Amino acid sequence: MSAQAAKGCSTGKEPVQPEKKPVSTGRWVGGIAFTFFIALLGYLLAKLPGFDHVGQLASAIVIAVLYRNMIGYPELLRTGIVFSSKRLLRFAIILYGLKLNIGTVLEDGLGLLIRDAGVIVFAILLTVWLARLLKADKNISLLVGVGTGVCGAAAIAAIAPIIKSKDEDTAIGVGIIALVGTIFAIGYTILRPILPLTASEYGIWSGISLHEIAHVALAAAPGGQNALAIGLLAKLGRVFLLVPLCFIFMYMMKKNNAGENSDTKIEFPWFLIGFMIMSVIGSYVFGKSIPVSETFMNGVTNLTTWCLTAAMVGLGLNVSLHDLRTKALKPLIAMGITSICLSIIAYFIV
Repeated sequence: MSAQAAKGCSTGKEPVQPEKKPVSTGRWVGGIAFTFFIALLGYLLAKLPGFDHVGQLASAIVIAVLYRNMIGYPELLRTGIVFSSKRLLRFAIILYGLKLNIGTVLEDGLGLLIRDAGVIVFAILLTVWLARLLKADKNISLLVGVGTGVCGAAAIAAIAPIIKSKDEDTAIGVGIIALVGTIFAIGYTILRPILPLTASEYGIWSGISLHEIAHVALAAAPGGQNALAIGLLAKLGRVFLLVPLCFIFMYMMKKNNAGENSDTKIEFPWFLIGFMIMSVIGSYVFGKSIPVSETFMNGVTNLTTWCLTAAMVGLGLNVSLHDLRTKALKPLIAMGITSICLSIIAYFIV
C-alpha cells in the first residue's frame, strides 16, 4: 500500500476504491460529521458579502471540490460520506415535500400549472438539443435541463438516481444550477424597475422561469408581498410536477434498457413516495388536524437545508477539477442559452 493510501487520502482523478473490510461505526459517524463540517464552512462562507447571493449549498460544494483536489479524498471516512450523499440526500428530498402545498397549487394555480408544464418541457428539450449541437456531456446536460425546468438542485437530486448519474456529474450539475440561477435572480432584481410589469406579473415571471425556490424568493421579494406570493405559487407548481416527471423518466429508462442484454434494473425511487406523503401532511394535516408552530416549520426547513448541503458535500468530494474543466463548460453554455430563452418566452406569456 502506498504512503498516500496509508494516510487515507488519494489525489488521483478517481477516488481509490478501498478494500472490503467490516464497516467501522466510528469512521461512518466521522464521515457524516465531516460532511456536516464542510456544510458548516459553506454556511459561514455564505455569510460573506458576495457569497450571500450564492447560498450555503453552492458555497459548500465549492469547498468540497477544493478539498478533494488540494488535499485528497478522505478514504477512511468513505462509508459516512457515501451515506450522506445517498441516504441523507433522499431524506432531504422527502422533507422537501413539506414545502409543497398541494391544496394551494390545485385551487389557485391551475392556470400557472399549465404554463409550468410548458416551461419544464421547453427547458429540458432545448437544453438536450443544444447539448447535442455543442457535443456536451449528455448526462450533465440532462440534469441541468431538468434543474432549469423544475426546481434546481432538488430536481437534479431526484432525477440523478433514476438515470444512474455519477456522483461527480450530479455535483457538477448542482453547481452549474446554483451559479446560473444566482446570476439570473440578481439580474431580475436589476431589471425590475425598468420593466412594464405589475407586481403580480413580475412575480409570475420570476416563478415560472427562475431555477430554485431561493432564486424566486430573491428575485420576487423586491416586487413586494404580492409579487413574492404569486412567484412562489408559480414555482410550487413546478415542484408539484417533479413527481410525474420522475415517473416519466423511469418509464423511458426501462424502455431504453428493454432492448439491451443487460441486468441493469431501474430502482424504484421510494423517496418520491415519502415526498408525496410529506406534501399531503404539510398540505392537509399540519396546521389543521395537528397544530404546528412557525418555529417548528422553520426548524424542518433548516434541517432540510443542512441535510441537502451535507449530501452535496459528499457528491462534491467526487469531483476533480480536470472533470470540471472538460465536462462542465459546454453544459453550462447550453443551460445559459436555455435560461435566456426561457426568461424571454416567460416574459411574454405572463
